[in-house]
Amino acid sequence: MGEAGYRPRFGKDIRIKPDPRPHAPGTRRCEAPGCEGEGSCRVPKSRHRLNEHVWYCLEHARAHNESWDFFSGMSDAEIQAFQNEALTGHRPTWPLGKRAAHPRNGQGAHHLQDIHELFGGAEGPPEPRPPQRQLTRPQAIALEVLNLDATATLHQIKARYKELVKRFHPDANGGDRGAEERLKKVIQAYGVLRASRLT
Repeated sequence: MGEAGYRPRFGKDIRIKPDPRPHAPGTRRCEAPGCEGEGSCRVPKSRHRLNEHVWYCLEHARAHNESWDFFSGMSDAEIQAFQNEALTGHRPTWPLGKRAAHPRNGQGAHHLQDIHELFGGAEGPPEPRPPQRQLTRPQAIALEVLNLDATATLHQIKARYKELVKRFHPDANGGDRGAEERLKKVIQAYGVLRASRLT
């Protein structure tokens, strides 16, 4: 349908009421009572509400800043304390190397209250658990020959091997053939563990 056949949907044109404010649309109005100027300057409401702001025109913002006293109502000691804390951005500080020495509830600064006993409860931290392995049958037999269990560490395997070699060596047993057979089994067991990279 062309321009000539157009009819308004409700039978009347919609008219927008003009904005009575003298400043341009999309700008803020000064929040000072009775001021019609543009609120282009943001100023904090008070010392206790620094994250909340009001918008003033340049003239009212200047007057606000001239009368603004951040330390109004504070004692000299409070002002001095605030200035000292401002040096570190109001963050807590400790003397160098002394942080862990500060007591907290009779404990060290890093004391953890383990109310669910996740870290071992009253008797202290739990013993570290050795790594669990999936062993083949030859590996399990080799560990049994060395009289070790599946959780034996690399250090424990090597130490036990050295101990048994010294114990069953023919020179330490006066040439006893029984000890020599036992030594062969220890050497074979260690060879199995070494080939499977458990040592």
